[in-house]
Amino acid sequence: MLSRKQRAESVASIARLQIGSGLVLWSEGGHADPWNHVETAMALDAGDHHEAARLAYAWLANSQRADGSWHQYYEADRVKDHKFDANTIAYVAVGVWHHYLSTGDRSWLSAQWPMVQSAISWVRQLQQPTGEILWAREPDGTPFHYALITGSSSMHQSLGCAIAMAHELGHAADEMEASRKLLGHALQHYRLEFFAEKDRWAMDWYYPILGGVLKGDDGISALKNRWDEFVIDGQGVRCVNDHPWVTTGETAEAAIACAMLGMHTEARILLDYTDILRSDDGSYWTGRHIPSNTWFPEGERTTYSAAAVILADAVIGDLSSPTARVFGIDSIGVGDPV
Repeated sequence: MLSRKQRAESVASIARLQIGSGLVLWSEGGHADPWNHVETAMALDAGDHHEAARLAYAWLANSQRADGSWHQYYEADRVKDHKFDANTIAYVAVGVWHHYLSTGDRSWLSAQWPMVQSAISWVRQLQQPTGEILWAREPDGTPFHYALITGSSSMHQSLGCAIAMAHELGHAADEMEASRKLLGHALQHYRLEFFAEKDRWAMDWYYPILGGVLKGDDGISALKNRWDEFVIDGQGVRCVNDHPWVTTGETAEAAIACAMLGMHTEARILLDYTDILRSDDGSYWTGRHIPSNTWFPEGERTTYSAAAVILADAVIGDLSSPTARVFGIDSIGVGDPV
């Protein structure tokens, strides 16, 4: 677990890379994307930097396109990649709901509802009759032809948070509830038929748990069955199962998945592994190549890596915290997956 001083240092390492518009960059002079931007805003809230978090959501509101979408990658003053990623667009619902749970500011939540509703509406247009949600659209609007387990699991969580928001504000949520139920069913029963094969990636291993699709014994079995494939004892979680590269983000997120299933010992072990990826200033290296003990990518420390650790620490440290609630430790704000 992080000490109070360590947590403050890590939150500050994120705040330093928030520019005047509110956008949080991955690294110094680098780019950003809306999904990781939201994750860093959540970490700012977890560290009680609520005004900085609001500024991050203001950037989202100011940069949202008329159709409800955002582009995939941004630099400080321009769009870097004009593609549209459905999972990235949906994640705003998780962040907005987390800020509300962190602050209790219902008037702010109400003001954000049009942004969230518009984003979720854009995402739902990519849902297929069989339940899966296609991953992305090209800049010209052409949809990709496949769905992803990781992205769809994350969208399952996003839909849950949007539904919770609608209920809190007294808005109808029937269509979103139907979409979430259909998506959860596809993820539970038709993974091989409807989703692209990305089995070597750790995120496909634990994201159905993070997204609230697999719970209880099903989730525990899923984690334990591939634990030795992805976890390197004393080091962390591999990004992919065929390379000895452990990453801060995957290790911290897998720790949250363990906590969601009541695997508290395993959750704390994984969170402890992130300590070797921590820099002296509280930031975190993106990853580490084990045989050579070198940082990989070389010299890269990222705000989203620090954010993942802060969120994992918040979940594991207090199972009734706003962060734990957003990740489904209780049923408030997320609801049953199917």
